[in-house]
Amino acid sequence: MIFPRRYAKLVFPVLMSTYMVTIMTGLVTALNTGLADGFFIRWGQAFYIAWPVAFILVLIGGPRIQRLSVNLVKADLAEQKKAS
Repeated sequence: MIFPRRYAKLVFPVLMSTYMVTIMTGLVTALNTGLADGFFIRWGQAFYIAWPVAFILVLIGGPRIQRLSVNLVKADLAEQKKAS
């Protein structure tokens, strides 16, 4: 274990937001400006701006979205049992 358990609620948002922002900013930067000279600088600037926003969104919205998805799956399973 690298981090103490007390940091578990921060580790997921850091990893998830880093993963999402790296891929999304890279893709959007490439689509908008191409892979020409300076691509990695532009990508880095986009990442620098987008990552804090994504981190906060995942930190705040992640648990709520996870609960919503669990409730949606439970509702689906309940409907299947009624149909049987």
